[in-house]
Amino acid sequence: MLSDTLNTNEVKDAAGVEVEFERKLANDRSKVYQEIDGAYATPHLITVSHSETGTGLKQVRRSLARVDLTVISDVDDVTPVTASAYKVVSIPQGALLTNAAAKKVLAELDSFCSTLGTSTILLDGTGLGNAALLAGSL
Repeated sequence: MLSDTLNTNEVKDAAGVEVEFERKLANDRSKVYQEIDGAYATPHLITVSHSETGTGLKQVRRSLARVDLTVISDVDDVTPVTASAYKVVSIPQGALLTNAAAKKVLAELDSFCSTLGTSTILLDGTGLGNAALLAGSL
């Protein structure tokens, strides 16, 4: 269960510095957090949401974790623009008894995006997968 505040090292920036968020909106299938000291005109948000489709063996849950950061454009210094990053997990829960497969792919994706093949976790976008995403390279 997610708390209403994320303020004890749950979220860190590229330098490893804690960023604090508080719940802005919530319902039974999603929560939206906003940075505590963020500016109204340039929101910094975290969203977690879930949806299910299908029934029985075909039931699938799609879960999303997303971070959005609105900043003022570097080009014209007045236009707000939003950068977003998100992770989606699709779990065929109707046909699985455990989350073992989902945990495996999550671990592999996190490792690919945040390491260079070492045990050091890189939060600065320089991990193999993140670097490819940021540069648009293969």
